[in-house]
This record gives sequence, structure tokens and C-alpha cells, in this order.
Amino acid sequence: MKHLLIAIALTYSISTFSQVTDAEKNLKTESKTDTVKSWGKGALFNLGFSQVTLSNWAAGGNNSVSVNGIANFYSNFTGKKSSWENTLNLGYGLLKQDKANLQKTDDNIELTSKYGRKATEKWFYAGLLNFKTQFAGGYNYPNDSVSISSFMAPGYLLGAAGMNYKHKDVLGLFLSPITSKTTFVLDEKLADVGAFGVDERKHVRHEIGGYVRANYQKDIMENVKLTTTLGLFSNYLNNPQNIDINWDLMILMKVNKLITVSINTNLIYDDDAKITRDDDGDGINEVNGPRTQFKEIITLGLSYKL
Repeated sequence: MKHLLIAIALTYSISTFSQVTDAEKNLKTESKTDTVKSWGKGALFNLGFSQVTLSNWAAGGNNSVSVNGIANFYSNFTGKKSSWENTLNLGYGLLKQDKANLQKTDDNIELTSKYGRKATEKWFYAGLLNFKTQFAGGYNYPNDSVSISSFMAPGYLLGAAGMNYKHKDVLGLFLSPITSKTTFVLDEKLADVGAFGVDERKHVRHEIGGYVRANYQKDIMENVKLTTTLGLFSNYLNNPQNIDINWDLMILMKVNKLITVSINTNLIYDDDAKITRDDDGDGINEVNGPRTQFKEIITLGLSYKL
């Protein structure tokens, strides 16, 4: 009888312990589900430098020094039913060639903020704000007395509402049937000639249209990460078939903890931005209309990630 009581007590204890353990697991699971709220913050800095020195070089060429810097910041919030993504991208580069004055090779300020409220597992009701401009003036090199751009000339502010598809942290697709695009030209001389699609002697131009923004990022192989963003805008009221394109691509290759190689490209087509250019060097501009703009920067330099 004594052994029977001990066996019953032992069986009851094991059963009770098992129930408590299962209850703890369920409680932890529920707790994790209820508190999926977190901030993710970070930054990436990349600084590249190059130098060319020639002495009695029969093949010709120019001495040059160049420096290019990139800084990317992000701050993202993930909740149970909502998300808020914020990014700030900065870039600036300079080139000094022989006795020529300093020339700008890169200049970019871009701030993006996107808020979403979950509709389904991967779709969100979303709103987006995007602002773009540059730090300093740009010139029609080698003539550095003719300004062709400056801070807030142009400046772009885009506000959109629509739906956002999100697949993990790899793929995002934002669709907006109602989008406001505002172009600023706050430089008086550029405003007087109607630069960047803004009417002459005006400083602001408003457009209403549709907007699509796709972003993709993935480690395509060990220590190699690809990040790309494509934005498409159509103005409903003026030539909606002429779609504005803004496509950014960055490939970051990590050599070691500090040394990286980065490839940055930016392709732009804006039907309202008239490109003025002297093709044959006779002092007369033969090209004055929309054209595809392309920029490529390859940097070997120091990188630091927070």
C-alpha cells in the first residue's frame, strides 16, 4: 500500500510538472506574439579616396585626386499590426584634376518615410513621403561660372497613399493611385529660365499622378549585398504616358571588417527636365530636351557599420 501511494504521488507530480511546463511555453509564446514591437536602427558609412600622379608619362593623362563619401541611416519600427520605415541617404564627392578647380562628382540628399497598417499577412495600407535635393551648387563643367543646380534647385517632395506589399526584409512593393509630386526651384536665376520643368519665374510646380516604388535587398553571395530601388511616376494631367523613372542600385562587397568595394548607379528620366548640352564644342547648345541621365560611382574605401 505504501509503494502504491508513492507511485500515485510520483505520477501526479510528473503530470503536474508537465502541465506547468506546457503552460509556461504557451505563456511565453503568447507573450512574444503580443509584444512584437521593436525598433531597428543603424548606419553605414563608406569613404573612398583615389589619386593619380604622372611624371613624363608618354601616354598622356592628368594628375588627379578624388574623394567620395556615402552615409546611409535607417530607423524602422515593427509592431503587431503596423510598421514605420525611415531612411536617410547622403552622398558627396569631389575631384581635383591638375590646375582645374574642384569639381563635384556626387551630391545627394534623400529622406524617405513610409508608414503601413496591416491589411493582410503581407499587404499594408500605407502612406509614403520622399524628399530629394543636394548639398551644393552644380556647374556646367569645365565652365564653373554657369550654375545649373543648387540646394533646393531642384528639390522634390513626393507624398503618396496606397498599398504596400512586404516580403520579409527582402522585397517591398508600394502602389499608389493618388500621389502628389512637388518640384522646387528656389534659385532665382534657374527659376527665371524655367529649369527642371517649373514655369519661368516660378519656384514651385505641383503634379498629381500615380506612383509605383519597388525595393529589393539581398545577400547575393557571401559578403556581397545588393540593394536596389525603382520609382515610377506618371502625371495624370500632362503626358501621362511619359513616365518619370528613378532607379538606384548599390552593390556592396566586403573585403574585411573595414575595407569595402561599392558600386553605385543612378538612372533618371524626367520628361520635364530639359538637358542643355553643346555636343560639338562650338559654344552653341544643340541639345535642350529630356534625356536619360546616368551616374556610376565605384569606390574602394573604408566602411563602418553601426
